[in-house]
Order: sequence, then structure tokens, then C-alpha cells
Amino acid sequence: MRSKLAPDTEKSTIKKQRILFITGLIAVLTGLGILGFFGVRRIYREYQKQKLLRENPVIEIADLNIKAPVLEGTDNETLSKAAGHFAGTGDFGKGNYCIAGHSSTIYKEYFNNLKDAESGMKIYLYDKDKKRYTYIVKDKFIVEPDETWVLRDFGDDRITIITCTDSGEQRQVVVGKKFNE
Repeated sequence: MRSKLAPDTEKSTIKKQRILFITGLIAVLTGLGILGFFGVRRIYREYQKQKLLRENPVIEIADLNIKAPVLEGTDNETLSKAAGHFAGTGDFGKGNYCIAGHSSTIYKEYFNNLKDAESGMKIYLYDKDKKRYTYIVKDKFIVEPDETWVLRDFGDDRITIITCTDSGEQRQVVVGKKFNE
């Protein structure tokens, strides 16, 4: 014999299941929307990076998986997109060609691996026409942010790459001397 309460309990259970199903469906669709947003954003950022790499000078240290476009200037806007060439420092293959770039997860993190540079590693610098200039890492050291002597012309052909240390309080400097192939 069935109780008269059974149909109400059954209806209540079905109603709860529907609510849970709809809530779950909304959660899944929201999650997919968020993942889609970040996926599209990541694809767009990669597209922008590839465009900058095609249209601008490029620095590459293959051993460290570093490949970054180089734009003129070292202001925040420039460094939020690419590495920047210090105005008034060397030219491609001549003088002290100085560049800066971020090593963080907030901005373009092109130079995160620069701290692992070792003597003898090759640094390639490509101009806009993609002519390659080769440098060999000769020195790596830390300086204070106000130590601008690293930007001077030392009478030789070199590249000086500057980024923040992990703490952000000092600057990691890697110097490569031009190598004539």
C-alpha cells in the first residue's frame, strides 16, 4: 500500500534534481565562457607577439628559450609589449647595443630565463631586414638600478641586456661580445 505523501516527496525530489541540473549547467557554461575568454586572449597575445617578431628587430638566446622583439625606447608602454633599445646606445653590430626587458609574470616575461645565462652562449640579434649579428656571452652580473655605467660605450662591439632580478630590487646584466662569423 502506498502512502499519500509519496507523490509529494517524489515531486520534491524531481524538483531538486532539476534545480541541481540547471545550476550545474549554468556552472559548466560559465566555466566554458571564462576559459574561452582567456583562450581567445592568449591566442590574440600570441598573434601580436608573432607580428612584432616579424616587423621588428629580434633578440634570441636559443639556449635559454628567449626570443623577443626589440622596439625603440625603454618606457613602460614599450616594455609592456617587447624588449626596448636604450636611445643613444650602439647600433646593430656596432658599439654597446643596450636593451632592457621585463622578467616577471605581470608584463611580457621575455627575459625570465636570463638569470641562467652562461659564458659561451650565443646571442643573436636580427635587424629589421633579419640580418643576423652574433654575440657570445662573456659576463653576467648584478647592479643597482641607478648604475647606468653599463650603458656606456666601451670601445668594442657588444650587446648589453638588462632585466630585473627576481626580487625586482636590482638589475641582472648580461654582456655579449660581437662574434665575427
